[in-house]
Amino acid sequence: MTRKIIIDCDPGIDDAVAICMALFDPRLDVLAITATPGTVNADRATANVTAIVNELDPPRYPRIGKAAQSEHPTVSDDSALLHGSDGLGGCNFATSARQHLPSSEKVISELLHQYPNEVTLVCLGPLTNLAKLCRLDPTSVELIDSVIISGGSVAHPGNATTVAERNMHFDPNSARDVFSSPTTKLLVPMDVTEQVLFGVELLEQIPDRFTRVGGLLHKFIPFAFRTAHQRLGRELIPLYDPTTLVSLLEPELFTWKAMAGRVETQGDLTRGMTVFDQRLRSEWPENMEVATDVDAKEAKASIIRSIRYAGQNT
Repeated sequence: MTRKIIIDCDPGIDDAVAICMALFDPRLDVLAITATPGTVNADRATANVTAIVNELDPPRYPRIGKAAQSEHPTVSDDSALLHGSDGLGGCNFATSARQHLPSSEKVISELLHQYPNEVTLVCLGPLTNLAKLCRLDPTSVELIDSVIISGGSVAHPGNATTVAERNMHFDPNSARDVFSSPTTKLLVPMDVTEQVLFGVELLEQIPDRFTRVGGLLHKFIPFAFRTAHQRLGRELIPLYDPTTLVSLLEPELFTWKAMAGRVETQGDLTRGMTVFDQRLRSEWPENMEVATDVDAKEAKASIIRSIRYAGQNT
């Protein structure tokens, strides 16, 4: 049995790695990859999704959804510095000639109605598309099997501001709406994804350049290490979105806790912060399962195995 998924993302180097893993994993049936603005703007996000799929030429092509600009974005982080101006370390893939792609929310809605209660939505970027779906077609939201969200933080410092993680900070209004929606949600926050770290030896472990997967990864993984060193002074890098994908494939590697979470949308210093009611007598209703710990060694090994398997099939 394969698991039907839709990947909603804003590629993004770590998004691209997760796409490489997912498209060739026999446990997954990637029905669609829908673009959303975040790391890059809407047009570039759509172009990056299209380019990644075309470069990989998977055995089964997913549907692609076109991104639309967020209504309330917060563009104040350093994504361009860490991912390159195009989001993919300067690959600068040509913009696709396919101008008439359906919108991301339309693609998601159609697939949910086609496969009711069978589809897992894997959100690797800001939650703009899912929030829009909640507003425009609430009946389709009820058909989602579960939503896995990469982002937020319970106690870890933010990476967009001192307290806010990038995906939540970019569009906190949408994140707030999704957190309060009646969907089954699993959150994989920075507290966990920052435990799964890779050194430059990753370059020797990914597939050879002559494979389609390896050729793509070798274009932007070195950029990720170089900018992490230059901009952040760190030698080890996390791969947030691949770690989130592992939480879907091997949830037993993670410790999960039912929690009550909301997203701050107003604070001058806290906009985009994920806030959890952890009082002894919580007054907020629990609304999601949150990953609180991970077997980092096994999660890291799982990511490398998945990438290498993808390379063997290209």
